[in-house]
Amino acid sequence: MKQNDGISQEFEVTMEQEGERLDKYLALIYENQSRSFLQKLIKENLVFVNGKVQKANYRVSAEDTINVTIPKAQEIEILPEDIPLDILYEDDDVLVVNKPKGMVVHPSAGHYTGTLVNAIMYHCRESLSGINGAIRPGIVHRIDMDTTGALIVCKNDNAHVKIAEQIKEHSVTRRYRGIVNGVVKEDTGRIEGAIGRHPIERKKMAINEKNGKPAVTHYRVLERFSNHTYMEFELETGRTHQIRVHMASIGHPLMGDTLYGSGKNPYHLQGQTLHAIVIGFVHPTTGEYVEVEASLPDYFQKLLRGNL
Repeated sequence: MKQNDGISQEFEVTMEQEGERLDKYLALIYENQSRSFLQKLIKENLVFVNGKVQKANYRVSAEDTINVTIPKAQEIEILPEDIPLDILYEDDDVLVVNKPKGMVVHPSAGHYTGTLVNAIMYHCRESLSGINGAIRPGIVHRIDMDTTGALIVCKNDNAHVKIAEQIKEHSVTRRYRGIVNGVVKEDTGRIEGAIGRHPIERKKMAINEKNGKPAVTHYRVLERFSNHTYMEFELETGRTHQIRVHMASIGHPLMGDTLYGSGKNPYHLQGQTLHAIVIGFVHPTTGEYVEVEASLPDYFQKLLRGNL
């Protein structure tokens, strides 16, 4: 039922769901929403249990009636910002940039300024594909906020369609460099494990053979240190957090990755030590293969020069 302030939905708790915390119950119902967002709804009295407001830790009972109101989304105006870009390649169809650490690719909750989209809107003016909508113009793929390196931006819809098709077919070359915790014994290897949303921690991904999507990562060791290994990764697929999840699954999480690692960060790093060093694709207009390399960031080179 639509209301002035949003959309109201009603659910009845089943026997299988009995005993769950209210916020966890809602996370089961709204799989694409974060637990923090759902807890915010509870705090703002937008969730009722049998007509009464309850706290997030309320344990639901079978046949409880839950009413949830999802507020109407506010329209956010995304504005161009004069943010310097490290441009690796550019023509009338595509732009390849070297994304810095800490920059979000496209606007999202809590990140409406300072993103790569804000920067490319200023640089490209009106020349960006619109297929992904007003909030993600030109964006055909993404890398994590604290992952650095090469990323393709499409300047028109034709380029977007053709690059997206290559990404779907896994024909785009994507090589990464990373430093992982521990000493990897094998010189080369292949990790195969379907990746899906973590069943409990919604911000994390996990090996999930039942509900995940197929994922394959190839790796080779470049240099071994006393407690770390410098590696190169090549992706067959491009799942969310793929390298981070796969390396953690074999006991070698990426250095600085507090989400998938131990939480210890002796070098005070800002997130995982991972860099998209090479991206290669067939040009959408010329049909020629284009391969672009992004140099390692300074902090990464400093670690390799003697801080490990």
